[in-house]
Amino acid sequence: MEIPNKTPILETKRLYLKPLELADAAAIQLVFPQWEIVKYLTSKIPWPYPDGEAKRFLSEIALPAIERGEEWQWSIRPKTNPAQLIGVMHLMNNPDENRGFWLAPDWQGQGLMTEACEAATDYWFDVLQMPVLRAPKAIVNTPSRRISERSGMRLLRSEDREYLAGRLKAEVWEITADEWRARQRIVPAP
Repeated sequence: MEIPNKTPILETKRLYLKPLELADAAAIQLVFPQWEIVKYLTSKIPWPYPDGEAKRFLSEIALPAIERGEEWQWSIRPKTNPAQLIGVMHLMNNPDENRGFWLAPDWQGQGLMTEACEAATDYWFDVLQMPVLRAPKAIVNTPSRRISERSGMRLLRSEDREYLAGRLKAEVWEITADEWRARQRIVPAP
């Protein structure tokens, strides 16, 4: 199967997911360095987040990985203001770590990340034709765990991982392409 070399714009009821580009660096630099966003992200992220780090990350890490067809990343933008970057959705072709995301605190708790995850997961299975999606998360990151539960994922295993908040118990959640497609065919009762 040939993997698409251009990441498309994805759309949900309330969001646009636009492919990340270098022009997003200033908005990411402004929104991302908040402890509420980063504390349960990988300890590989420099903290405190230095000036210019978003541009370095995009130009040296994210955009080259996208170009190589190893990652797919989108800025998350509300349809009410498409110029405003409020988060990032990230798919990666790594064993046991295929999806990651962050959302600005002011936008959390509205179901927006569930929408973004559904669009990205559809892309993972329907376009990229991947057989399984796995998403690790800190056990204490309850909102992220709820997204996995609501999307039909199941707990695969627990392990320790290094986060910016320290070494924490983590879980790896999983759903297969067949499970995702079966879930998508289920029509909720009126």
